Amino acid sequence: MTEQTPDILALILAGGLGRRMEGQRKPLLRLGGRPLIERVAAQARAQCGAVALNLHDAAPETAAPFADLGLPVATDAAPGRLGPLAGVLGGLDFAARNLPDVEFVLSLPCDCPFLPDDLAARLLAAARRAPSSLACAASGGRTHPAIALWPLALRDELRRALLVEGQRAVGKFQNAHGAVAVEWPATPRDPFFNINTPDDLARSQDMLGNQ
Repeated sequence: MTEQTPDILALILAGGLGRRMEGQRKPLLRLGGRPLIERVAAQARAQCGAVALNLHDAAPETAAPFADLGLPVATDAAPGRLGPLAGVLGGLDFAARNLPDVEFVLSLPCDCPFLPDDLAARLLAAARRAPSSLACAASGGRTHPAIALWPLALRDELRRALLVEGQRAVGKFQNAHGAVAVEWPATPRDPFFNINTPDDLARSQDMLGNQ
């Protein structure tokens, strides 16, 4: 049974360029008849008290393809396509401005269609035990830095790392701040399988059919 955690904002990261997807907009690719981002949004809504979409900017041509989702947009914290850390910081700023009851932001890539039902609850339990209050997902002995729970208390440190120190690597920032990894089994299907290429999309279709 999915457990909802009201003090978390789920932030779907959809600002990437998808260079390996032959020019197609990855969030809008269809799996089992549904756009990838719609699958992620459904899991996010089931588990978190609020959901927002991270895009590089809020220009009409950028946001229009996602209008049917009905999600607020949290833009990158700085221009220039600085990567997912800019998206996460944008989500933290959005929560701080608009959601006084939210303590954490759960970052979710738009291309992970098989997220586990207990993702938010388990990451929150780990974060509350960790000195840093920062937790990320892991499976098969490998961490997934983009799937992580970020405390709003880290906003200033993340802003300094991104905009002053030029930090771009999500995992490097997390390691430096004592993030804890929470492990999920990778069999019979890795819940954090992500779709980067047309071959990945075909494989995910097979995985969906075999569930």
